[in-house]
Amino acid sequence: MDLGEKYVVVRADVLPDVIVKVIEAKKLLATGECKSSSEACQAAGISRSAFYKYKDSAFNYSDGFGSQIVTYYLTLCDRAGVFSEVLRCLYSHGANILTMNQNIPIDSAATATVTVRFDDNGEHNAAAICEELSGIDGVIRAGTSYGR
Repeated sequence: MDLGEKYVVVRADVLPDVIVKVIEAKKLLATGECKSSSEACQAAGISRSAFYKYKDSAFNYSDGFGSQIVTYYLTLCDRAGVFSEVLRCLYSHGANILTMNQNIPIDSAATATVTVRFDDNGEHNAAAICEELSGIDGVIRAGTSYGR
């Protein structure tokens, strides 16, 4: 069976140590804990050649399990603090903000999108949170779409 460029999901405990260490080195670089690939390789306990051999093929997929990605689409009044209240509401529900964008206001209203990830702890309801966002003073409209 030729898997070619396809992806497979494999539990980390059955992978060769080098793959797990490459993923660790990539995380050290991404988080800024290490400033160079040499430093990250040394911290992870692998050679630079192993890192470069696997770095474009080994990824941490655990963020995709047990979480839900939701994008909120908003129309906001052009008034100081409205977007901050939206973010405060999302934060109060345990949302991890992945991206956010607010456009320049036209006719005293600005569109905004906020994409968040909720851990799957059963304590959130994306539709109910959307309703709560709609109730914030200065939010004209709020809608949502779900990712994974």
